[in-house]
Amino acid sequence: MMTKRLSVRVRMLSNFWLLILTLLGKGYMKFRTLSLSLLSLLICAIPAFAFNPDLPSQGLEQRVDFWKKIYTQYGADDVVIHDRIYVNLVYDVAGSGDENAKITAIQSALQEIKANLATPENLSAAAAPVFDAIVAQGLPLSNGLIDDLIDNVHTQIGVKERFRDGVIRSGKYLDKFREMMATQGVPQELALLPLVESSFQNAKSKAGAVGVWQFTSSTGRLYMQVNRNVDERLDPFKSSQAAARLLRDNYAALGNWPLAITAYNHGRGGMLQAKREVSSDLTEIIDQYRGPVFGYASMNFYSEFLAAVEVYENYPQYFGELVLDTPESLPRERPVQIAAVTPAKTPVKAPAKSATAAKSAPTKSSAAAAAAAKYKVQNGDTLFEIAKKFGTSIRDLMDKNKLNNAAIYAGQVLLVK
Repeated sequence: MMTKRLSVRVRMLSNFWLLILTLLGKGYMKFRTLSLSLLSLLICAIPAFAFNPDLPSQGLEQRVDFWKKIYTQYGADDVVIHDRIYVNLVYDVAGSGDENAKITAIQSALQEIKANLATPENLSAAAAPVFDAIVAQGLPLSNGLIDDLIDNVHTQIGVKERFRDGVIRSGKYLDKFREMMATQGVPQELALLPLVESSFQNAKSKAGAVGVWQFTSSTGRLYMQVNRNVDERLDPFKSSQAAARLLRDNYAALGNWPLAITAYNHGRGGMLQAKREVSSDLTEIIDQYRGPVFGYASMNFYSEFLAAVEVYENYPQYFGELVLDTPESLPRERPVQIAAVTPAKTPVKAPAKSATAAKSAPTKSSAAAAAAAKYKVQNGDTLFEIAKKFGTSIRDLMDKNKLNNAAIYAGQVLLVK
């Protein structure tokens, strides 16, 4: 598929340059060599990621197609009602308040289909579209299949807006992340894995995974420093280096990248167990393995990643032209700090007034200057980001505010000037 897209781009560029050469008229031969050279340069510059045979999609096309829709067609207000196993079997799309009624209607339609397998022409207007959707997926109709479909009605919320924002944020990190992947012998496409994990945000999941690369504390400690005072999971670059090493180790243990990438979500031990019980083919594992925690997220993780790469490669087609964030430089020494979190009733002491201030009210200009010299920490802030914002250093902020370490909390007032 990637090769096909590249050939289309080449033809488009070729046609463009043929037009230019035609307009040049008599100067055709004079400019032919220059034009072909420029064409070659443009072709080389087009694909951010070349087709990689180590990242196959055979047997997963329906799953990849489903996740492309979730990333590009359905937004945060869309509840996609579909099958948990045959994920691209989409029954309906609900709003945030009517999904339960629609799920009940779909299950009733499936019951009606089961009762009319031999006479589908008798289906009601409500059941006929559900029947057509099943047939369109090429699924062999049987009582057993319909029972499974009834049990596996599932919902997935769209993430179009979040994915678009993730593409924009990726500009800040992607070049460095690619370099780190290449250094560890990891496919550079995996620099885009945060599109699936966090949309390139320093997020915290319900399961306690933290940072752009969503490390849990237990896995994070194997590759980074994670303790009460320092949490390198919050450093996008250090956690990227850790992710590259983790993915490399997954590959060494499992032998192929589909399993290694799935292990990023499901765990290396879990995927080793799946490989022992089924095979080294991810599609066969998805079809046959029924481990107790190998569920929807693990089944789909690799397909989500493939879909994310494909959408990123063609994001103007889905989101229009975007202005990506500019790359963030990597400091020589990057202190790591705990991100600000909402404190548990931690009082903020106001700075004591000076004798001069007590005697006379400040002028507007002096008040503005004083306000500009202070910053109230917001939820999620780090000292690194605050230092960058105010053109200073982490060490200077720590000295000004008499901080023994780089931990800060939301609501804290810092001297920044």
